[in-house]
Amino acid sequence: MSGAIPILETRGLCKAFGALEVAREIDFRLERGARHALIGPNGAGKTTFVNLLTGVLAPSRGQVLLEGEDVTHLPQAKRVKRGIARTFQISQLFRGLTVLENVAIAVAERMGAGGAMLKPAGAHREVLDETIRLVEMLKLGDDAGRRIGELPYGRQRLVEIAIALGLAPRVLLLDEPAAGIPSAESHIILDAIASLPAEIAILIIEHDMDVVFRFAKRITVMVSGAVFAEGTPAEIAANRDVRAVYLGSALDG
Repeated sequence: MSGAIPILETRGLCKAFGALEVAREIDFRLERGARHALIGPNGAGKTTFVNLLTGVLAPSRGQVLLEGEDVTHLPQAKRVKRGIARTFQISQLFRGLTVLENVAIAVAERMGAGGAMLKPAGAHREVLDETIRLVEMLKLGDDAGRRIGELPYGRQRLVEIAIALGLAPRVLLLDEPAAGIPSAESHIILDAIASLPAEIAILIIEHDMDVVFRFAKRITVMVSGAVFAEGTPAEIAANRDVRAVYLGSALDG
């Protein structure tokens, strides 16, 4: 695996705001088809790191590579076109539109039909077919005609994932997909993620350790803007240093 080019990689990635370093010399590899989790205490720099990956923030130094190609200076929209999609910690949906309309906007934009995305659904059959496929994949068929504002929060998170998939990503970054969802219902998100195509590399930021250990094949721990540890779930669970700075309190809490 070490000889293969990762789908996404960072080398010496740093970000500083004045004297405050929020990302420090991050070397990271996301393998093709990975199921990878990013964990760490609040303020560890996890969302900042994802913002650097997606182009929301420009690094102070270092590189971001997509399939070995340097995309460090590509703007966010061009990274999306290259196959990097994300969901957000806080839901960013069009609450007055239906589930179908929200997903169709993303699909239409990717297919180059963005200017017609809010016309009657039949105007672009290929957009509608793909939108219905994604809505069904995330088991949202019964909610397709409902406005986002009418849905429980967990269902809204599923819509976000459907929208991200509408961009046909090779890399999917999920920022706390189970946030705000009761623990007893987190399996809905996990089941949805588990059903995603195996070729998509998935990186999740997540505080819920049950979600992390059920999902991840590999885990990276961040502390104070830097990579603190990385390994399999078993290796991370057994790491005394990780438990001391984060995992023990996360598991106990």
